[in-house]
Amino acid sequence: MLDRLPGQCEVCRRWGPARLCADCTGRYAAPRPRCRRCALPLPAGVEVCGECLRSAPPFEHTVCVADYAFPWVQLIAAFKFRGRVELAAPLAHELARAARATPAPHWVLPVPLAPGRLAERGYNQAWEVARRAARRLGAEARPDVLRRPRETAHQADLPRAERMKNLRAAFVVDAARRAALQGRRVALVDDVFTTGATAREAAITLLAAGAGAVDVWVLARTP
Repeated sequence: MLDRLPGQCEVCRRWGPARLCADCTGRYAAPRPRCRRCALPLPAGVEVCGECLRSAPPFEHTVCVADYAFPWVQLIAAFKFRGRVELAAPLAHELARAARATPAPHWVLPVPLAPGRLAERGYNQAWEVARRAARRLGAEARPDVLRRPRETAHQADLPRAERMKNLRAAFVVDAARRAALQGRRVALVDDVFTTGATAREAAITLLAAGAGAVDVWVLARTP
């Protein structure tokens, strides 16, 4: 109900029907050429970046709303760390719009939080976006497939090489969901794609458990 009431745009503060107005999304989330595999910005006409050509990631497509810059840095930080759960709806709206460029998934899965991190934050920001984006696309969102049973260090505090080591074997597929996962295309939802370490490890885990293909949907991509 609150999403349907007029309010102020979170960026320009003008009153209107959406928390992210059309002018601001047009200005700060305009489509641009990106690598099909990792969403890195690329020159027009180039489909895959050099890094993905040298070492293809385990996921087939990555889509994002925009580069990780103003105003997305501030919006994602407020949503993720300051309890602004109401931002999930407008962010999911933008993610669903971007995700229409990828094949329709059987399941939309959030990148899970470890139990301690989830208890500390009170909600999983990836799930709040995933379930709303899935609803807009007519897909099924599942929070019970991919789990993160152990705590790991904050990825943002680590250099690239350490990020890879930090997440090794961090994810597991719930044993009760393995049979249903077989051959399915899944979309993995997260907030920010930086080095791709989280998406890579989660995709490897899902494919090893029998998923047919994995795509990655993120709100922002560090350029």
